[in-house]
Amino acid sequence: MTLTEYISALSDNPYFGAGFGLFGLGAGAAVLRKGLQASLILFRRHYMITLEVPCRDKSYQWLLQWITLKGARKTQHLSVETSFEQKDTGHIKTKYDFIPSIGTHFFRYGGNWIKVERTREQHTLDLHAGIPWETVTLTSFGRDRQLYFNILEEARQMALKEHEGKTIMYTAMGPEWRQFGHPRKRRPITSVVLDVGVAERILGDIKEFITNPSWYSDRGIPYRRGYLLYGPPGCGKSSFITALAGELEFGICVLNLSERGLTDDRLNHLLSVAPQQSIILLEDIDAAFASREESSLSKAAYEGLNRVTFSGLLNCLDGVASTEARILFMTTNYLERLDPALIRPGRVDVKEYIGYCTRHQLEVMYLRFYRGEQAAGNAATFAEAVIKHNRPVSPAQIQGYFMFYKQEGPEVLENVERIWSAS
Repeated sequence: MTLTEYISALSDNPYFGAGFGLFGLGAGAAVLRKGLQASLILFRRHYMITLEVPCRDKSYQWLLQWITLKGARKTQHLSVETSFEQKDTGHIKTKYDFIPSIGTHFFRYGGNWIKVERTREQHTLDLHAGIPWETVTLTSFGRDRQLYFNILEEARQMALKEHEGKTIMYTAMGPEWRQFGHPRKRRPITSVVLDVGVAERILGDIKEFITNPSWYSDRGIPYRRGYLLYGPPGCGKSSFITALAGELEFGICVLNLSERGLTDDRLNHLLSVAPQQSIILLEDIDAAFASREESSLSKAAYEGLNRVTFSGLLNCLDGVASTEARILFMTTNYLERLDPALIRPGRVDVKEYIGYCTRHQLEVMYLRFYRGEQAAGNAATFAEAVIKHNRPVSPAQIQGYFMFYKQEGPEVLENVERIWSAS
C-alpha cells in the first residue's frame, strides 16, 4: 500500500477523524489562549500603568487615608484603625478611621477607573514594625504617570492638613525614624518664659539659617547648624525646643545615645535619613559621654553605655560623611562635663545659658497665670518677694507653686517660702 492510499484509508476511518478533529480543536484553543495571554501582556505593558506602594514607604498611610476619603468611599470591605485625640476641652475623643480592607477595590479619579489591590503577606514580616508585610497596588488605563503623581501629592497635602497646628515627635526604630505617639498640639513659643533676649536670639539665628542656604554653599561652608542649651534642670531647655519646633512648624527627632544596640554606623545613618523639616534633639548629652580628662579615671565612662564611641559621635556631627541641611540641638545640665571637642565651633555654633529665674521671668510668669486687675502690681511684688530670699529658683518650681493657687489671691504673695519647701 502506497503512502497516499494509507492516508486516504485513515481519513475514511471515523475514529481517526474524530480524534484528529478533537486534537485540532484543542490545539486551536491552546493557540488562542496563548495569543490572548500575549495580547493581554502587551496591552498591560503598553496601555496600562501600575503603581506599587509597600508599607515601608512614607506615603503608604497617606495613600490609604486618601483612598478612603477621596476614592473608594462606597466600598463595603473595610478595616478599622482606632486612635485617640485630645480636644481643647481636655476630653479624649476616640476616633475610628475606616480604610479599605485586604482585597480588590475600584474607584474613579480624574475620569479614570483605578483598581486598588491591597495584599498582605502572612509569612513575611516588617521586622522593624513587627507587622505583616503589606502592599497597595494601583492599576489604571493609560500611560501618563502624572495621574499617580497627582494622587500621591493630594494624599500628602491631606496628611499635612490633618497635622496642621501640631508637632510630630519621631523616635529611632531600627535604621529609620517612626512617628512616636500622636501629633501634639503646638506649644506657643511665648508660653516658655526665658530671660530677656534669649528666645529672640535663638529664634532669629535659626530663621536666618533656614532662609539662607545659598550663603553657606557660596562660601563652601557645610549647611548645618548646632545649638547647645545648658543650665540647671527645670529651667525650660526641653520645653523651649518643643515650642521652637512648633513656631517653625518642624518635627522633633529624639535620639537617645544610651540606647542599647546603637552603633556608630546606625547613628550616622539615622542622622542622614532624618525627616525633612525636623530638629534632631540629643538630650542630656553629658550622660552619654564624659570628658576625656575625666575618662582617665573611668574608661567605661568615656566609652559610654553602649557601642557608640565618642569619636564616632564627633564624625557624625561634622565628619566627611556627616549630612547637611540639618538642625541639631543638644541639652545638658553640666556644661563643665562636656569634652571641649564636642562643643567646638562647627559642631556647636550657638551656646545659650538657660538659667534660674530673673526678675523679668518672675514677673512675666506671674502675668501668664493671673490676669486680674491687680495682676500688674502684684507681679512686681511677687518678684521682689522671691528675690528677697536670695535663693535660686527654676521656672518649674514657680509653675509648681502657681498650681497650688490657680486663682489669684493674697496667699500667693504671703506663702512664697512654699516655693522651696515644695521642691
